[in-house]
Amino acid sequence: MTILIVDDDECVLAALKLFLASEDMACLPCRSPAEALDAARRQAFQLAMVDLNYVQDTTSGKEGLALIASLREVNEDLPIIAMTGWGTVGLAVEAMRLGAADFIEKPWDNNRLLTTLRTHLKLGAAQGRERRLRAENALLRQQGVSGRIVHRSKEMQQLLVMAERVAQSAIPVLITGENGTGKSLLADHIHRHSARANGPFIAVNMGSLSDATFESEMFGHTKGAYTDAKVERVGRVELADQGTLFLDEIANLPLAQQAKILRLLEERSYEKLGSSYTRQADIRFVSATNADLHALVEERSFRQDLLYRLNGVTLRVPALRERPADIMLLAEDFLQRARERLNSPAREFSPDAREALERHAWPGNVRELQHVVERAALLAQQPRVTERDLQLQEGRPAATAPDDRAVEGLTLEDAELWLIQRALSRHNGNPVAAARALGISRSALYRRLGKRKTP
Repeated sequence: MTILIVDDDECVLAALKLFLASEDMACLPCRSPAEALDAARRQAFQLAMVDLNYVQDTTSGKEGLALIASLREVNEDLPIIAMTGWGTVGLAVEAMRLGAADFIEKPWDNNRLLTTLRTHLKLGAAQGRERRLRAENALLRQQGVSGRIVHRSKEMQQLLVMAERVAQSAIPVLITGENGTGKSLLADHIHRHSARANGPFIAVNMGSLSDATFESEMFGHTKGAYTDAKVERVGRVELADQGTLFLDEIANLPLAQQAKILRLLEERSYEKLGSSYTRQADIRFVSATNADLHALVEERSFRQDLLYRLNGVTLRVPALRERPADIMLLAEDFLQRARERLNSPAREFSPDAREALERHAWPGNVRELQHVVERAALLAQQPRVTERDLQLQEGRPAATAPDDRAVEGLTLEDAELWLIQRALSRHNGNPVAAARALGISRSALYRRLGKRKTP
């Protein structure tokens, strides 16, 4: 993030540069409108602070007003804050008319300036994101794609109708499904079709947060909250204000941290680490998991009250093998994207490649399909992707009957291990799903694996 500062007073430039550095904000100081315009054409800025008076005169603000209009032409999303020591209502109104987002008189108050900067940085980012999303959605509608979710199957059509209906409410949504099915895309789709579509969409992988950093990452911290807290940090919850907070891999949230998320869901309030001031969270909650949360509740590794708060509505994303009508549509979409990015000669799939794609079980779902197609686009030497380019391994059906020859001659203990490993493979390494398929608890599955590893 870099802020453009334009002022012909070296003292003002130095003071602002020092102040912004103390708040962990980078800036580029310029002494003239011409220098500022040249910089804006060469570099992307997230905000501009523009003095209104320069060489020609010190009261009219004409040079600064012209600079604001020119900067707006270069970047229509750039938030601009006008500055002057000769503030008048008329000049402020004119600056706003030409595209300034706010107006500050010199000398400024540091606290007010910081609040103004943060407000317009956040607003500018949201407005830029909104414009990009509108353009992207318009293009996708022309291509017959619903949001970013490419689909043709009846199963996905029904799911998206339900998701768009649910999106209009404020009720929390729990998205379930196997790894690689596109749960995060559905979460984003819900946000795009909600009343908060113009607000931020903040995704957090709950399994990636350690106990030591959890509160700081989620709720932020104040300056001096702990030894290395040299600047104030904005947490994910605050970033998601008036938007959607997506709690991905919610089953991986440690039990010790679940109470904090429960309070956030129930009271819509939180405190930054190091602060006693209670803040309100105006956010929509969407979460996702590939685990069986009810089974985790039974094992007492997931709070039942948290589950009730999360699953106001549960939406399950079907596995790719359950919607075969989408396989080729997705593959063709991935191929076109990969072709452009990798400069590949591949343009289409040969008949044998199409047959192989439709025959494959896709245990890794859409994510696996994307990786296979991208690899094939990289390997392909001709306009047509062949079955050989795909490098698919055969004999990987979603579910098969036990093979007597595979267990013949094994001890009971070895056969048990073989069954556990086979169940884990069939369920993409998900221990909860594997345990349920075997009719045992997850802890029992771990005990049996641990017993085999013990000499």
